[in-house]
Amino acid sequence: MTNRQKHLSVVDDDESVREALPDLLRSFGFSVDAFSSAEAFLNAEAFKISDGMILDIAMPGMTGPELYKELSRRGQRVPTIFITALKDEILRTRLLNEGALECLFKPFGDDELQEALRAIA
Repeated sequence: MTNRQKHLSVVDDDESVREALPDLLRSFGFSVDAFSSAEAFLNAEAFKISDGMILDIAMPGMTGPELYKELSRRGQRVPTIFITALKDEILRTRLLNEGALECLFKPFGDDELQEALRAIA
């Protein structure tokens, strides 16, 4: 039996995150695609191959939580880790209650991210 490499999608409007985070995730053993918007992620139908998502909360157009709800509406349950620069514990609690694996506040450490990814790996 062959273990398939887990595939993650990073959805963040910040170019520096889209450049740095995939490299880190690859070093953890994942394959990765990065998208600049929720709309780009949906248009690519990446949810069909993603074992998990790392999703920014505040983005122009469709926000991270809106994308999460849209995927749920389509019957697509993609394990999701939200990332945000907004230190909003109420929003974090709400997202976790709605099924998110974790909500990390930027800047977060490699160890924090690896711990959150254990549910996907």
